[in-house]
Amino acid sequence: METGLRVAFSGFLHETNTFAPSPADLEAFRFGGGYVPMTRGADLIEAFQSVNLGMSGALSVATAQGWDVVPVLWAGAIPSAHVTRDAFEQIANEIVAGIRDAGPLDGVFLDLHGAMVAEHLDDGEGEIARRVRAVVGPDVPIVAALDLHGNISQEFVELVDGLVGFRTYPHVDMAATGASAARLLGEMMQTGTRPAKAYRRMSYLVPIPFQSTDLAPAVRLYAELADVEANGAMSASLFMGFPAADIPDCGPTAIAFADTQVAADKAADHIAAAYEAAEAEFDNLTYTPDDAISEASRLVAAGGHGPVVIADTQDNPGAGGVSATTGMLRALIRADAQNAAIGLIVDPVAARAAHDAGQGSTAEFRIGGHPGLPDDTPVVTSAVIESLSDGKLHATGPYYGGTRLDLGPSACLRIGGVRVVVTSRIAQMADREMFRSAGVIPEDQAILVVKSSTHFRADFAPIARDILVARAPGPMPFDPADLPFTRLRPGLRLSPNGPVFGAARAEKTRTDLGGEPAEVQLQQLDNQHGEQAC
Repeated sequence: METGLRVAFSGFLHETNTFAPSPADLEAFRFGGGYVPMTRGADLIEAFQSVNLGMSGALSVATAQGWDVVPVLWAGAIPSAHVTRDAFEQIANEIVAGIRDAGPLDGVFLDLHGAMVAEHLDDGEGEIARRVRAVVGPDVPIVAALDLHGNISQEFVELVDGLVGFRTYPHVDMAATGASAARLLGEMMQTGTRPAKAYRRMSYLVPIPFQSTDLAPAVRLYAELADVEANGAMSASLFMGFPAADIPDCGPTAIAFADTQVAADKAADHIAAAYEAAEAEFDNLTYTPDDAISEASRLVAAGGHGPVVIADTQDNPGAGGVSATTGMLRALIRADAQNAAIGLIVDPVAARAAHDAGQGSTAEFRIGGHPGLPDDTPVVTSAVIESLSDGKLHATGPYYGGTRLDLGPSACLRIGGVRVVVTSRIAQMADREMFRSAGVIPEDQAILVVKSSTHFRADFAPIARDILVARAPGPMPFDPADLPFTRLRPGLRLSPNGPVFGAARAEKTRTDLGGEPAEVQLQQLDNQHGEQAC
């Protein structure tokens, strides 16, 4: 099908945890860390064959509809602290220059995240859209594919002509979302019309693990989006928001596009009302490290098939964790757990020491540890080096969807009955091949601890006897109310039926209350003020 439509394609993805320890510099985007590494021009088309990312789905639609594709630049980095000013400006400037120099265009497709914060600006996606709009003018439609966790600003919505968000978490529909966004763009280019749009903000944050669309109530809320579209909306999205972002636009939003403003408003109102009504349902069980191992051991002893999988949610590198904290590893060792494995522990020094000592030998190691956390020192232990790897693997599970990862020199270290997968580079443990490539057969283990909050479910749930969520110390608190916010919009509840952010809470966070831990300070404030907005 030859249409002659000329479309620019570009992407710039980052989920920013403004409380995380390490920023995303240019090298982080060049490496990718679970994403496709930074790619330019014609190489972009080849790089996105058979991977589960928004750009892949959009390019498949472009091919099917015979568009003249103008590939510019795609860059993504693993979640972390702010994108550095230098990285943002270099990547954004290259994207804008490529689109500007492309000549006449019929449309622009952007593969973005929705929760990018740079060192010098809060709304990364809004700024990208502003710059792209400035060079293509008001008549060229711009459509973006976005992550379910986007913190979407109204300014961003006003600058573009369409937004489509993921509907699954774990994100198994990234390519499908890109395809939906591209089809929406195609309709605009063919008809020459722009849809009406509606934007609604909702009132409370939800902890990351319980945003999973495998669990109630999110599974129902996202299923309803198809009904909303069947009843008048061209496109409807629910963005749960990424809660670890201390910016005014942090939080959930409902966004709808339709032929008329009445239809768009009706759709957005329906999505927002359903989310608000579900607040009390966002409540699930979590465990301390020792209790998680104890419960997992009980479940194993009770019989059944497959491993008990434990999510080490507060050190999830997909939300700004470092994938190196030792709370769950220590709990496994204390319990003398047998037939257990944990991964990934990112420790290039330990990985190199294992390679130097050689497979089959026993050596002394200092494993993991995060200096930014009290008492999270390395685990000093003797371990058997069971296997060694170069860290290169093909992650074929539903989340990574065929992405090739390079975790650098890696090893499987055995401490009693506990196997530890140690790597040199960071990536979220969301694919069974990440264990297998290091010599651990995940299906054969009794207990698996994964440095992930939710994405692991896509590949591990089919083999799991049960899944537990543990709250071991880590850089990404499970409960958003434990984060030291100072800049949120007043009135936003920090967790379902939880404390409300306001001026007094912000001031308390800024004030030293005698050196007590932040969570103690915030609990004192909650006790004093209840749920009243300040």
